[in-house]
Amino acid sequence: MLKIGDVILLETKDKNGERLKCKLMEKKENQLYIDYPINTDTGRLAYLMIGTELTASFINKEQHAYSFQTVVTVRVKEKIPLLSITYPGDHKLNRIQRREYVRVETTLDVAVHPLENEFLPFTAVTTDISAGGAALLIPKSTILNQGQEVVVWFSLPFHDEEIDYIKVRGKILRFIQVENERFYKVPLQFFNIDELTRQKLIRFCFQQQIIMRRKELMAE
Repeated sequence: MLKIGDVILLETKDKNGERLKCKLMEKKENQLYIDYPINTDTGRLAYLMIGTELTASFINKEQHAYSFQTVVTVRVKEKIPLLSITYPGDHKLNRIQRREYVRVETTLDVAVHPLENEFLPFTAVTTDISAGGAALLIPKSTILNQGQEVVVWFSLPFHDEEIDYIKVRGKILRFIQVENERFYKVPLQFFNIDELTRQKLIRFCFQQQIIMRRKELMAE
């Protein structure tokens, strides 16, 4: 099911719920050997202690998504430092339905508007998006607050060159420091989203996953 070079997404089970990304470098029976994961929010290497419990997910060559529970078991000192994590076996994987797909990394232009007149509308870009939320790069000069609700306009470019424009309400979850000191990374949670808009987001994310998977296969 899992192949060498496949991207695996990891999420910690602590209160911070860090989202990480790594690649499968080697596989031996019930152990997977991965490169050191990168935090998808900060772009920095993540330090995982032995015994750390994680939820892992990946997409296979048939474009099906799966998840499994895993634990960090050992650090391996090779030419490339690796981590070993447990693997329950192909028969114990959980199939993820399309509406549950993890978010995809993509850069989209967006317009952010206030609900009332709390701030002037401004433009930003996404770093990732899913059917349930998105993360935006927002200038620090913009006055926003954690928990604040905003209206965001997205343009979704589909593979058939069709562009869909959607409008969603989002709640600011937190502000994350990034390497560029002029910006914050701001995760948004969508709410009161109608089913048609949600289906458009699911379709867009699914197409982006296919495109990314094709690029990974071409690079092998």
